[in-house]
Amino acid sequence: MSENDNLQDADGKKEVELQNTTPQEESTPQVEEHAEVKIENESAEDSDNESKVDSDDAHSEIEASNAEDAEDESNAERHDVEEKDYHAMTMQDLAEELNRLLKHHKIQTISKQVNEIKTEFNAKFGELLEEKKEEFINDGGNEIDFYYTNDTKKLFNQLYKDYKQSISAYYKEREHNLKQNLENRLAIIEEIKGLLSVEENMGSTYKTFKELQEKWRNAGPIPRDKYNNAWNTYHHHVERFYDFLHLNNDLRDMDFKHNYDQKLKIIERAEELAKDNNINRVFRELQVLHKLWKEELGPVAKEHREEIWERFSNATKTIHDKRQAYYADLDKAYEKNLEKKEEIIAKIQAVAEDKANAHSAWQKKIKEVEALREAFFNAGKVPLKVNEATWAKFKDTVRAFNRGKNKFYKDLKKDQYENLQKKRELIKIAEENKDSDDFAVVTPLMKKIQNDWKKIGHVPRRDSDKIWKQFKNACNHYFDRMHAQRKAENQHLYDAFDKKVKLLEDLKAMELSGDNKADVETLKTKIAEWKEVGYVPQNKRYIDGKFYKAIDDAFDKLKMEKSKLEMVKFESKLENLANNDDDTRLLDHEQNFIRKKIGEVKSEITQLENNLQFFTNVDSDNPLVKDVHKNIAKHKKELETWKAKLTKIRGMYS
Repeated sequence: MSENDNLQDADGKKEVELQNTTPQEESTPQVEEHAEVKIENESAEDSDNESKVDSDDAHSEIEASNAEDAEDESNAERHDVEEKDYHAMTMQDLAEELNRLLKHHKIQTISKQVNEIKTEFNAKFGELLEEKKEEFINDGGNEIDFYYTNDTKKLFNQLYKDYKQSISAYYKEREHNLKQNLENRLAIIEEIKGLLSVEENMGSTYKTFKELQEKWRNAGPIPRDKYNNAWNTYHHHVERFYDFLHLNNDLRDMDFKHNYDQKLKIIERAEELAKDNNINRVFRELQVLHKLWKEELGPVAKEHREEIWERFSNATKTIHDKRQAYYADLDKAYEKNLEKKEEIIAKIQAVAEDKANAHSAWQKKIKEVEALREAFFNAGKVPLKVNEATWAKFKDTVRAFNRGKNKFYKDLKKDQYENLQKKRELIKIAEENKDSDDFAVVTPLMKKIQNDWKKIGHVPRRDSDKIWKQFKNACNHYFDRMHAQRKAENQHLYDAFDKKVKLLEDLKAMELSGDNKADVETLKTKIAEWKEVGYVPQNKRYIDGKFYKAIDDAFDKLKMEKSKLEMVKFESKLENLANNDDDTRLLDHEQNFIRKKIGEVKSEITQLENNLQFFTNVDSDNPLVKDVHKNIAKHKKELETWKAKLTKIRGMYS
């Protein structure tokens, strides 16, 4: 690109070729009848230079962007609209972001963001829709009857509808304005061309020319496909007018100098920007500089044109190259993101292929896949060329996992439904027998169905509490009736228990008199009173153990010879054993224990007496000998006590 590109169709009229003439040869310039002309280059060198620059991507990219902005001066604000990672957002987040864009930005500046948001939302909702459809079919639904939506989808649809209506209204109004503005600009070009045939005071003509330039600057935006041609046509005729001004070089040179000074400032700013590393901001400002160069400033003297354009082009190319390098680095980052996403997909696939047969295991897998899905969305962008393929592969892998999960829970629901039927049958049995008075027959049945209930597996959660409550109430009703009747039949046993509770409390509160004989008799009386009360309910017989424990504690407080105390306590113990329904077995056990102890004591005495043989030549006053004799006497006394206990317990059998 140079200051003046080769002109293409600006308004659809037939092109007219203009042969170059020099200012000296023109006395009365030839005026074209059309707004569009094709410029023959002034030299072969200029042609080569322009051909080279026209092919430069840097200028082409800027020209395209400025042409887009030419349709609407506020369109440049699109650069200030933040682009977020929509792929990492949830459907709710995407709807909220669309709402934010509509509220805070001009409608024409957000089309890129809206389209990306719509693509991501549709992809995510499509994935959800497929899951819901699969669940619907697995639950026995007919595919033709399937329909699903949610509040987020409804909100998004309404917001997108608002966007489409607003953007449609905007484009409709803009189309009319752009067409009118283009007509106005072409009319201005015709007026500038007309100045070349005016033969009047040059100062007055120059003033009219300046007024037309001001009208051009304020003529408003035009269609982007007409932008470059219209501006190039305009610049061409502006240059021709300056050539026409050769009769008054002062005016022309004044403009040339002004334009030259301003373009030098633009070049200096572009060269400063070439050193800046904020790529996006630099590129946007470079666009503005190109716009100023093209739209605000006119030509410079011919001897400077190639020089300043070359300098401006070099700065532009430097920025362009840095921008290309920046995007190359982005591509590398996107490739790394692609690797991460491929790894995540592989992990999801591994989880999907790992078979599990338990609810807890599937819950763990579900959490694992949810974490991997979150990681996938947060992994960042991938190269555009593989974006759709990567997304499709991810969806297929997640879908495979969901199929396995749905199959498991479908089978689980089937098992749970069968379990529900089994438990309902048990409820029926419980309710049919809950009012029965045939306790001997029904009680084993009720206990059996309670055990059967425990062996049956899970039922659907929505039924679990309800059927358990129903079953429990029926069983409790039956057993409460049974216990109430049994309590009534055994009321005398419960009365006996109450009496024994009182006797036990009195025993614990009793204080001994200090007279061993009297206290022993008192304790024997307490034992007799206890025995006289009789039996208590089977589940209350623990109180007998507490009573005789308290009796033993009371005997321990007596200041009696140990052997006598042992016999008194033993007699108390025998009284307790005699009160037991299973007294013969307990007495046999106690008798065997006493016989064993007698044998142990006799063996100990024999061992001690044998030990005395080692001391035949030792004086009887020797401490060791005395200690052995003392132990023998102690064990013989203990033996007498055990023999007395044996005699006593044998008497219990008569």
